[in-house]
Amino acid sequence: MTTAAGELAAELRGFRKVQRLAYECAEAVAAQLKPGVTEREAARMQRTWLRERGVRDWFHLPFAWFGDRTAFVNFRVPLQFFPTDRPLEPGMPFILDMAPVYEGCTADIGYSGSLGVNPVQNRLMDDLEAHRELILREVRERRPLREIYEDVDRLMARQGYANRHRAYPFGVIAHKVDRVTERRWSPHVFGFGTRALKGLAADALHGHREGWSPLWSPYRFSDHPPQPGLWAVEPHLGFRGTGAKFEEILVVTGSADPEQSAFWLDDDLPHVRRWAEDK
Repeated sequence: MTTAAGELAAELRGFRKVQRLAYECAEAVAAQLKPGVTEREAARMQRTWLRERGVRDWFHLPFAWFGDRTAFVNFRVPLQFFPTDRPLEPGMPFILDMAPVYEGCTADIGYSGSLGVNPVQNRLMDDLEAHRELILREVRERRPLREIYEDVDRLMARQGYANRHRAYPFGVIAHKVDRVTERRWSPHVFGFGTRALKGLAADALHGHREGWSPLWSPYRFSDHPPQPGLWAVEPHLGFRGTGAKFEEILVVTGSADPEQSAFWLDDDLPHVRRWAEDK
C-alpha cells in the first residue's frame, strides 16, 4: 500500500466510525418510538444518545419528520424543516436525519422507518436501491453532477415518484463533508454547526475559483464532473404524502481505476442490509 493510499484508508476509518455511530443512533431511537412521541422529542432523543457517546459538534442538529412531513408536503421555507410537535401515530412513516461530528470527522445520515407496517414506505425503500446503484455507476463514469441529478429525476419519474430532495435548500441531492477542527465549545446557528458551515463555505469559495461546487444540485453551478472528496448523498422519494430516503457518504477519488474512483464508504448499513435480505 502506498503512503497516499494508507493515509486515505486511515482517514476513511474515522468517517466510517462516525457514520456507523449515527446509524446506530437512528436504529436505537427508532426502536424507542411509540404513539404520541413528537418530532421534537425524537430529535432530542437523537441528540441525547449521541452526546452520551461523546458527540459535541454537528454539521447540523438532528431532525425528525413524521407522516406527510416525510415527503415535505407544502414545505415552502427552511424553518419548516425543523422538528415540530407533530405526534407519531400507528402506521405513520418517519425519517430521522442527523449529522454529528466525532473526533473531527463528519457524518450526515438519513434513516426511514414507520411505526408498524407502512406498505407505501416499504415500496419506496425497495425502489431506492436502484438510485444507489445509478449514482455510483454514473459517478464512476465521470458524468457531470447536474446530468446525474437529471438521471435520478428520470428514474424517479419512471418509478412513479416525486423528487423530494428538490425541496431542500438549492435543491441539493448531496453536499461535500470534511474534517472539522474540534473545540471544547461548539456553537451552532439555525441548527447548523458554525465550524462545519465555515468548511463548506471555504469549499464553495475554492470551488468557485476552479469551476466546481460543494453542492450537488440541478443548477448550472453543478455542471461539472464529480470532485474528489466525501459527499453525503440523499436521494429522497415522495408518493402521496409518504417519503423515504437514505443518506450516506460516497467517496470520490482521482484514481484511474473505475472501482477505486468512487465507492460507498460503507456497505454495512441498515438500508443496504435490507436490500440484501430481500434477495
